Amino acid sequence: ENKMTEPQNLNPAKRYRRQDWPGELYENGSFYFAKRHLIEKGYLQGGKMAYYEMRAEHSVDIDIDIDWPIAEQRVLSFGYFGKEQLKEVKLLVCSIDGCLTNGRIYVTEDRKEMVSYDYRDIVGIDLLKKRGIQVRFISDRDCSKTLSAMQLACVAKVNATNKLQVLKDWQEDMDLSWKEVAYLGNEESDVECLKQAGMSGVPADACAAAQKAAGYICKSAGGCGAVREFAEHIFLLLEKVNSARKQ
Repeated sequence: ENKMTEPQNLNPAKRYRRQDWPGELYENGSFYFAKRHLIEKGYLQGGKMAYYEMRAEHSVDIDIDIDWPIAEQRVLSFGYFGKEQLKEVKLLVCSIDGCLTNGRIYVTEDRKEMVSYDYRDIVGIDLLKKRGIQVRFISDRDCSKTLSAMQLACVAKVNATNKLQVLKDWQEDMDLSWKEVAYLGNEESDVECLKQAGMSGVPADACAAAQKAAGYICKSAGGCGAVREFAEHIFLLLEKVNSARKQ
């Protein structure tokens, strides 16, 4: 826009170190563009100046060892999509027990099983479908009655002894690249699927092996809004894709 930034409480020639700056906005030193005569005078800024404000999740300074876990948590919270070309997610595969439900099975006296789910997750599934993303479910056990009762109208594979093979079959049938596949799991049986999918996530209470394999760890536990939260993470990627296309 050919506009200059006018500092109100900062002398660019004698500015604070970032670590000593008491203000809310500070320089992260990601990049500087300056003319040669300024650099020869020992300045990184001067003359006509403009600043670019970076989002917090894109601005991480690693100065000491405790900065590493902060950086890792930001990657887990906001994702890291690398330098490869971004692609829209077209398919989300979700493990039923422990993701869509909390993993608990209630048994009545007449031996009927009952499970609970969070309505927020159902809303998240509907939002994904409205954005043109297919949602499919997978389970180690036969929970077809549970899915039927929830009336989700989604493709599901139960009694899946090899989840990765099921995932590959779906990916090939839909003619998708792995970058277009997202997977939400929580158990050791989901680990290979989490590693294969272009976008992967787990609920907050997933097992350690699944958490290690996932690219995103939800703040919500399974059956308590994790599906909706992961859907929001997918929408964040879609925004990045659309933004990249516009540029």
